[in-house]
Amino acid sequence: MADRCTPNSSTSEPPPPPPPSQQPPPLPRAERTPQSSAQAQSQSPTQKAEEPASEKQASAQKPATTQQAQNSSETSKKAQFTTNTENISLPPGWEDDPDYNITRFEQLPHRMFGTNQHIRINEDFKRALQQMLWQFRAPIRYGFAYGSGVFSQSTVSTTGSSYNPATSPHPNPPEAIVKWQQGGGKMIDMIYGVSYTQHWHSLNLHQHRDHYSGLRHLGSAVVSRVQDSWGAGVYFNPYITINGTLIKYGVVNLDTLARDLSTWDTLYLAGRLHKPVKILRDDPRVRLANQINLISAVRVALLMLPEQFTEKELYTAIASISYMGDPRMTFWAENPHKVKNIVENQLPSFRQLYHPLIEDLPNVAYVDPRCKQDGWITDDTSGDCKMRQDMDPIKRGNMVRRLPTAFREKVYFLYQKKFSIPGKEFVRMLEASKDEDESSFKKRQGGEFDRRIAQEDDLREMVRRAIRQTVSWPSTSQSIKSFLTAGVGRSWRYFSEKRQKNRAGSTAPKAKPVKDSKEE
Repeated sequence: MADRCTPNSSTSEPPPPPPPSQQPPPLPRAERTPQSSAQAQSQSPTQKAEEPASEKQASAQKPATTQQAQNSSETSKKAQFTTNTENISLPPGWEDDPDYNITRFEQLPHRMFGTNQHIRINEDFKRALQQMLWQFRAPIRYGFAYGSGVFSQSTVSTTGSSYNPATSPHPNPPEAIVKWQQGGGKMIDMIYGVSYTQHWHSLNLHQHRDHYSGLRHLGSAVVSRVQDSWGAGVYFNPYITINGTLIKYGVVNLDTLARDLSTWDTLYLAGRLHKPVKILRDDPRVRLANQINLISAVRVALLMLPEQFTEKELYTAIASISYMGDPRMTFWAENPHKVKNIVENQLPSFRQLYHPLIEDLPNVAYVDPRCKQDGWITDDTSGDCKMRQDMDPIKRGNMVRRLPTAFREKVYFLYQKKFSIPGKEFVRMLEASKDEDESSFKKRQGGEFDRRIAQEDDLREMVRRAIRQTVSWPSTSQSIKSFLTAGVGRSWRYFSEKRQKNRAGSTAPKAKPVKDSKEE
């Protein structure tokens, strides 16, 4: 198997890999010669996905023994991050005709492409998370950790907290997790991207049968059918102990993940990746699709914002996308201040994630002198920088035209109804707006319909309505599916804990975000 990325990838009697006739066909794309980079490092299929150069260099740095050396190291680290940020400027036309069939990192537009997605966190904590992936013999091609167990969402400082077995969900967590979570009190959420759903679950049922609900008795075929056919295409196993740490992991097919990132057909996983996550194992196709996802999030946020706004308002608009229409927000199963807490406590991570993309867009710019200071991206005390976007209808029409395909169609349908456009004429407009025809790729420039939409006063509300239409049903059906995949007991426990967070968030005191001094 080409995707067998783990060293312990065999079981006593593993099921055979799926025959070629059952393997999913590649995404339909025109044939082309992949762009190779002379500077890219070659990687064999059996090696685990490459870590970005910025992380390799950062993890290789050793703490200095004197205060002067520590200051020098910190200055060098910030300078290195600034240099890497400058070097990952995106080549012209990189998103016009992306090849989602790539299999190697050297086929990306350039060697540093997408490294903004690798958020810097504590090195020991990152290693503890990566070690959890090695406990699965089934091959994981792409994996990331996310949520409050990885990135702080709390405005209350708990500095000095120690591990308490009576209150911590983790039975025996590594020291790195206890230190990072300041007491080890958060379950860690993970997503695993796999190539062949049924084969993966077949292997995992042999090794970790206790991770599954009663569906395990029906076999891997039923489990994979439930995953791929219902909800957003994710199969969650919550309250699982790995390396003494309580985690919840979701399994998704790589094709499902790449499709959501590039078209926004459900926004279930694309929305999670709008916020900072820690990528533990990377895949070139997903990295390319996620870069499309991230720049699409910036465009959607800009369409919902006025001409002048602040950096936090931009990131708040981006972070709120996946929560619009989410039933957990409707039925008080989430902290009502969740989005605000995420942005305020993770501002440097949002900057690392989105700054290169903001610099790539021609119609938005920073207008704050603080944003010209060295090291401002990694400084969480630099304030809320002011920004401005060009409200020219042609440029905003281009943004409408470049929205993800499935999402753009929802916006079009909303305005078809408003403008009372006849059905046949509207179908012709949709055909004209397709990115490709049978012979070639069409450059995505806004047409008359796009510019008309861009000038409407209700564009902000229409975009929000399209988001709710996209998010609502996949999130609702995924929540219902959890009673099958996790079982009634674990599902009710999860919902009850979310309700407690909702109540706690309504009365929580405010304090300055906690900053960890030991970072990559």
